[in-house]
Parts: sequence; structure tokens; C-alpha cells
Amino acid sequence: MTVVDAPLATGEAVTSGDDLPFDPGTEVEVRNRFDGRWARGFEIIAVEAPGYRVRRLSDGRELPSTFGLHDVRLRERKRGTWWY
Repeated sequence: MTVVDAPLATGEAVTSGDDLPFDPGTEVEVRNRFDGRWARGFEIIAVEAPGYRVRRLSDGRELPSTFGLHDVRLRERKRGTWWY
């Protein structure tokens, strides 16, 4: 997929889909727009000019808005509390 000079929400410009860090099918966390915290359980379904389209893994529903590059990150792996 190629996107040419598409402005992003942060004012950056993307010249091709290869410049974006995540491909469709990648499990991610998204930034909650109300409190700024990261929410788990989402998957990239498409890459568009304004950002990413994502869906919830729990019910497969697509979220109604797109997320910019800085509002999506790889799922954070937490270390267990057990140690040996």
C-alpha cells in the first residue's frame, strides 16, 4: 500500500506504507483519548492517510475513528511477579 504525502494528525508526512511501523494484523495498544492511558486488546486492520484503523480483539468491532502514529504502540509485555 502506498500513501503519498499524507498529513498525519501530528503534522508529519508519510510517503509510503512501508514507513509506518505496524502492518495490518499486528496486535497493539491504543491511547485512550479521555485519560491518556494505554488500552490493550486491539489489532491493526488497515493503514490509511490519517493513521491506523483498529478493531477490538474481544468482540471484533472496528473503532469508529483512526489513530495517529503516536496513539498506537506494540502490546507491552509485563514481567511476571514471580522470580526464582
